[in-house]
Amino acid sequence: MRIGQGFDVHAFGEGEFITLGGIQVPHDRGFVAHSDGDVLIHAICDALLGALALGDIGVHFPPTDDQWRNCDSRFFLEHCHQLIQEQGYLIGNIDCTVIGEQPKIKPYSQAIRENLSLILNISIDQVSLKATTTEQLGFTGRREGMAAMAICLLMKKYEQ
Repeated sequence: MRIGQGFDVHAFGEGEFITLGGIQVPHDRGFVAHSDGDVLIHAICDALLGALALGDIGVHFPPTDDQWRNCDSRFFLEHCHQLIQEQGYLIGNIDCTVIGEQPKIKPYSQAIRENLSLILNISIDQVSLKATTTEQLGFTGRREGMAAMAICLLMKKYEQ
């Protein structure tokens, strides 16, 4: 078994929505980022890559490389899933927490979980998503941005 953890953060800027778990969530701001800024998928990617000891998302998709500008982060997650399969692992589960005051995530939680489970070809009950605030403390409390954390368990696939 392998365990990985990931964390990501992005500031808010101009926009009309944010992308979380590949789902557009209406908001009066957007993410400032090289790609689409999907903090949730970025944290999951770092957890998966960390479990495999393959670095982080920045190693695989450097923010200095223009080919990743405005990229849909689902592509990053698909890449990580492919690496998991190539290394002979299966995803046991992923547990995620989104941190921010706004927008509220609960109305989109099920759609986000469904989307992540589809991308990773796992059951929805293997994807946990929680949201919390920082009680108006720090940059997320001041509504300047959002953060996400993820932890995953990978299990070695044994041939029958």
